[in-house]
Amino acid sequence: MRILHIGYRLPPMPGGKERYIELLAREQMLRGHEVIVAHRRGDLPLGAQALPLIRTGASRAVSRKSDVIAFAMECARALRRARRVDVVHAHGDHREALGLGSAARRLGIPLVIHVHGALTVRHRRIMPWAFRHADGFIVSGDRPQGDLLAAGIPDRRMRIVPSGLSLDHLARFRENHPVEPGLIVSVGSLVGVKNHALTIQAFHRLRAVRPDARLVIAGDGPERARLERLARTGSGIEFAGHLPADGVYSLVSRAQVVVHASHRLPTVGEGIPTAPLEALALGTAVIVSSDASLGTAVADGSAYRVFRSGSVDDLVTHLRVVLDDEALCLRMIERGVRAVSDLDWRVVSGRIGEWYETLIADRPPLAPASAS
Repeated sequence: MRILHIGYRLPPMPGGKERYIELLAREQMLRGHEVIVAHRRGDLPLGAQALPLIRTGASRAVSRKSDVIAFAMECARALRRARRVDVVHAHGDHREALGLGSAARRLGIPLVIHVHGALTVRHRRIMPWAFRHADGFIVSGDRPQGDLLAAGIPDRRMRIVPSGLSLDHLARFRENHPVEPGLIVSVGSLVGVKNHALTIQAFHRLRAVRPDARLVIAGDGPERARLERLARTGSGIEFAGHLPADGVYSLVSRAQVVVHASHRLPTVGEGIPTAPLEALALGTAVIVSSDASLGTAVADGSAYRVFRSGSVDDLVTHLRVVLDDEALCLRMIERGVRAVSDLDWRVVSGRIGEWYETLIADRPPLAPASAS
């Protein structure tokens, strides 16, 4: 199968979606598929082919309002010139759908829109029209699924697929890094949706009763200066900056607990965040906010703990329970490793491939061109 991935950003640009595209493309190539990738920023996955893009007067004009839509328009133009493509897998939302939908429909190529997080509430009215040419959707969690349902997309056109995990690779870190008591880790870009500020506030309260506790925040972004000022109102907090994947795995595998405090904002929200899934596979206890939905990926609710999104008090309570109850922590670790054992990239890639096949089979044939 010849697969075209459309992703505005790729690694080394930070972000879970960026890493997802790279790892899915790698796994699909290992399965014998031919993978083409169109991107604006970052590096092409090793072994993938690039879809050459050309800036046009129209895309330059549109980019002043939305470079994501301009990028999608350039991808649509390049798609018309490309050699045979069996499926277009666009990682984004209504903006990619707007730019790509008509071209994919005219060429008879199934278009899959992969919604990795919650949809903005600001453009809800135009979404049914923007998505009209999409054949199917992949959603990372029940939150983007709910947003698509609210936009009029029927459930039969969606598949919920969480991020894949490199389980064999993660197991090596789990087995070779001893846990450091009192070490709390938070992983994610330093942006508002990750809500690191709440984690810092909870940690300051925790230190009053657990002076041995340490918090390490791995990630970088525009909120770093503000978060560092907040951290300086107490002690015990370290900002590790952006780390390579293995650096994150090493840090998380040494932690006693990982906190993921993300919350939904009007324009952005998470689907199934990858960082806590990887933490479970690494054998680390996990506490997530109620806005970080793991439920569709992790069936065993006892494998991790959930605090009320936005509640410092509730997060402190859960932290104290996990840090103080060794038997509970060990049970969480055991159940967490088992709960993500079916999320290996080989399995996840297979589920996505099956969805491609369904959409290709259901695609109506192109009407014959009319005689001139």
